[in-house]
Amino acid sequence: MATVELTTENFDEIVGGEGLILVDFWAEWCGPCRMFGPIYEKASKTHPDITFGKVDTEAQTELAQAFQITSIPTLLAVRDRVVLFSQPGALPEPALANLIEQLQAVDMEKVHAEIAAQQQS
Repeated sequence: MATVELTTENFDEIVGGEGLILVDFWAEWCGPCRMFGPIYEKASKTHPDITFGKVDTEAQTELAQAFQITSIPTLLAVRDRVVLFSQPGALPEPALANLIEQLQAVDMEKVHAEIAAQQQS
């Protein structure tokens, strides 16, 4: 699956759903973003079961501010409406592949149970 352009209009609908969603916060003028872009695009084709989204921080300043993006590229991973990962910096291809494996291995039932327990405290 190719990457999806995320905007304030479609962000909640796409990222607020089930499954694993990776979000790349980037900008056209950003050198590391341009370096990471092809790696991210290749991963999107390798993992059709994952939604890969891109947020242009210049065009979508509200989203960048909402997620307190101060450095780009920043990669955000959301699974079943829970943010599991958020980190600035361009990842090399092996590191992105390793991260995806780790995210897919997370026991989301356990995560949701822990969140529910914290909310009851």
